[in-house]
Amino acid sequence: MATPSAVSPQEGAAASRPLPAVIYLLGLCIFAMATSEFMVAGMMPSLAAAFHVSLADVGKLVSAFAASVVVGGPLLTLRLRAARRKPVLLGLLALFLIGQLIGATAGGYPQLLASRIVCGVAQSAFFGVALALAGELVGMASIARAAALVLNGLMLASVAGLPLATLLDRQWGWRPAFWLVAALVGLAMLGIAALAPAGDKPARQDAGDELRALARPPLWAAYLTSGLIIGAVFAAFTYLAPIFVEVGGFSGETVPLLFGVYGAATVLGNLLTGRLADRHTRRVLLGGTLTLCLVMSALALGAQWQALTVAGAALLGLAGLPMNPAMVARVVRVGGSGPMVNSLHMAVVNLGLMFGSWAGGAGLDAGLGLRAPLWLGALLALLALLSLGLDAGGYSWRTTGNSPGRPR
Repeated sequence: MATPSAVSPQEGAAASRPLPAVIYLLGLCIFAMATSEFMVAGMMPSLAAAFHVSLADVGKLVSAFAASVVVGGPLLTLRLRAARRKPVLLGLLALFLIGQLIGATAGGYPQLLASRIVCGVAQSAFFGVALALAGELVGMASIARAAALVLNGLMLASVAGLPLATLLDRQWGWRPAFWLVAALVGLAMLGIAALAPAGDKPARQDAGDELRALARPPLWAAYLTSGLIIGAVFAAFTYLAPIFVEVGGFSGETVPLLFGVYGAATVLGNLLTGRLADRHTRRVLLGGTLTLCLVMSALALGAQWQALTVAGAALLGLAGLPMNPAMVARVVRVGGSGPMVNSLHMAVVNLGLMFGSWAGGAGLDAGLGLRAPLWLGALLALLALLSLGLDAGGYSWRTTGNSPGRPR
């Protein structure tokens, strides 16, 4: 097993310096984009009533966003990885802004669906380019701090963005949330245009090593676990708002508070897994998937009890999306940290998201009731738990650095 190299005094001093303002702007962009992706789950009843469609049809908006990420992510990564970061970021933000404005002014379900697709395509490439720019700006001594801050934009979208969007929906309808996200993206665009350096054109990278990494069975085992975990999370998460109201008996005004509980637990969970995932990757994934399975089973049986529902929402936040650092650590250790390996990982994660939300809606359409998405989530979490054994003994989970893990 490889061991980390010692940190020099110069690297330690660099790591303690304040991060460039652009890093915080990138975090704002991720916050806005993730809020746009998540907020549909909090306004499902309003969107269904406004466009005269079923809850399952609204759930398909979540699936469409994820599907566009799956299709657009790897393709755009190949096309844009050798381009200058700043113009690419501004172009992707402009594309996302156009998609958000289409949604804010949508007069029918097809326009809203188109909005989700455009925003998903833009977001799919933005994550990778943003992290690449962050690495160029701060260097390896501070890359973990910068990446954590950008990822916190995703977590804060669940703790602040989603509850705020849900509250706006309850008070003034669904459109103000779309306009707010558009305003945040526009503000971030202005900041990046003013503060981000022009930068040099990145050297074209050879994809041969990454393609060889893609042939490793342990990598596909890691992909499978990631897709199943996210599928389990979104099978339930997509339909939490109607579950809270129609099964739990909560009022519509309480729903934003419940999503706030979920989001706060997500931020806390991300802090915990960020500290533990490097040394205890397998244990974090085992504990998280087992928790997901047990909690969703308990909610499926007892969501009518409000105390259980509140506790379940907190535990789902604690053990759901915060598995991301451990999932990424596992993928990097068996497949390397190249752009294609990680872009495909993002695509697989969004396939899981798409399948989870679609399958939950299919259960509703089949008349199985609002507990069906919870049972589906429990099943997917159980399969994720079993998938963790597929590469047991084949590759080290504790390899460090950028190279794939080697056989024990």
